Amino acid sequence: MSTDTTYSVPCIYPSIQAKTVPFAGPLTVNVPGSKSITNRALLLATLAKGTSCLRGALFSDDSRHFLQCIQDLGFEAEADEENCQITVKGLGGRIPRPEAKQYVGSAGTAARFLTACLGLSHGIYHMDASEQMRRRPMAPLLNALKELGCEILYEDERAEGHFPFTLQSHGFRKDSISVNIDSSSQFLSALLIVSCLCEKDFTIQIKGTHGMAYIEMTRKMMGQFGVHARETEDRTFLTKAGQHYRAMDYQIEPDVSAACYFYAMSPLLHLPVLVNHVHSDSLQGDVAFIEILKKTGCSAKDTLQGILVTPPADGIFHGITADMSACSDQAITLAAIAPFADSPTVITGIGHIRFQESDRIQAIVTELTKMGISCRETGNSITIYPGSPQASRVETYDDHRMAMGFSLIGLRSPGIVIDNPGCCRKTFEDYFEVLDNVTAQFQTLSCMPDSF
Repeated sequence: MSTDTTYSVPCIYPSIQAKTVPFAGPLTVNVPGSKSITNRALLLATLAKGTSCLRGALFSDDSRHFLQCIQDLGFEAEADEENCQITVKGLGGRIPRPEAKQYVGSAGTAARFLTACLGLSHGIYHMDASEQMRRRPMAPLLNALKELGCEILYEDERAEGHFPFTLQSHGFRKDSISVNIDSSSQFLSALLIVSCLCEKDFTIQIKGTHGMAYIEMTRKMMGQFGVHARETEDRTFLTKAGQHYRAMDYQIEPDVSAACYFYAMSPLLHLPVLVNHVHSDSLQGDVAFIEILKKTGCSAKDTLQGILVTPPADGIFHGITADMSACSDQAITLAAIAPFADSPTVITGIGHIRFQESDRIQAIVTELTKMGISCRETGNSITIYPGSPQASRVETYDDHRMAMGFSLIGLRSPGIVIDNPGCCRKTFEDYFEVLDNVTAQFQTLSCMPDSF
């Protein structure tokens, strides 16, 4: 993990273009385990009865905060970072300590999932977060918990609906709730995961359509651990009473969100790219980004080793209109390569990303405009016009996806410097080391054979 305050992205495109014979390839990359799956599995394991082993787990700021919170609640949980494993002894829904302090850092999943779990248990829990997470929305979930019987005391009444707060929980006082997920699908995921702890059939009616791919991931993982939640026709989710999570030996998928930065190199650098062990049947919604790349002119096939993306045959990729509501974490990725397309790129369905680690729409537009790229934004979309990005120092807004996504620009345009690369600790702490390993393969192209 880089500890430097900046990272100068090596521009490797001219060297690749200088080769007279295309790479035999593909460029093959390994990425860490999925953050979304790791953190869901951590909570599911605590709610199960018995000891679960989570294999291929991600170790990053987010997952470490989640793991520490579980340990602070009194659960027996051990991490083996060298072997990417976590063991958790679950207590079937019981929280060991009736009172505890919880610090979730900047981890949105930990913030929402643990709040729902503790708010519907029995005890007093003091919840706090980083300054970044204190700014992110919590009100829809907290309002739902209050309606279900939880008392919520804010340290600062002027910051109602945000961290920090204290939960005084009394279990489920009702068996139905309504929640708005326009600003985060994690509100619904959190309530779904703990819904089986209600002694009656539990129903959740939703408002909004954001992040349904993540909801499906949650439901599938719940099912893998033994609890099934069914969606009805009227946008209501039903969890039948009497279901219980079972302990598991559980294999976590590679992080498709991380894989997408490397897949985006295919049209950007005109290279075939394969990420090991990423397949089209992934639980993760970001696998939809592969279909978006296909619309730009790329090809893709699922091989035994992983999905292989190959660039457009003529070396030119097309600007497209893409609804990215199902894979909004990749809006920054597509925005970063969009200036190199042959026509404007329109990214829609992303209004909610204004409320994530940063206002991502504003961040994209600000940083591309600094590079001389013309952009136009609405409340829910961005249009990016083709151009030649100029040298720039990229402000990352302490947002890991801005750091990783905008590093792609520097691979093709010289003079791109990423500020605060260490913010990638949140999900992919070795990203820039992996990027260095990738780009190092092109530093000696002049003495390499015309294959790779």
